[in-house]
Amino acid sequence: QVQLVESGGGLVQTGGSLRLSCAASGRTFSTYAMAWFRHSPGKEREFVAAIRRSGGTAVYADSVKGRFTISRDDGKNMVYLQMTTLKPEDTAVYYCAAKTGPISTMDYNYWGQGTQVTVSS
Repeated sequence: QVQLVESGGGLVQTGGSLRLSCAASGRTFSTYAMAWFRHSPGKEREFVAAIRRSGGTAVYADSVKGRFTISRDDGKNMVYLQMTTLKPEDTAVYYCAAKTGPISTMDYNYWGQGTQVTVSS
């Protein structure tokens, strides 16, 4: 089992940048595929990005491709989401998620509590 704690959210102006961090517990962190999702009021939870076990392959939602980068540091049990060229529509609560098995855009088993990102226009 893994526990996840996000940090790094905040208020930023349009065009700005933020880096979200997710700290994971457990000694088998490198065996989990990791992802970021987001949820804004009135919308369904949305997949943002995922990275495979031990790094390497990453996938992104079309809405963030080219602006967001997911990365992980297995030595520190951390996963990051670097967000650039932020837009008001990126405003949401961002969640870190983990799953065993291959990288995917769904079916994640473990979730953090979320961190708020607000992009002002």
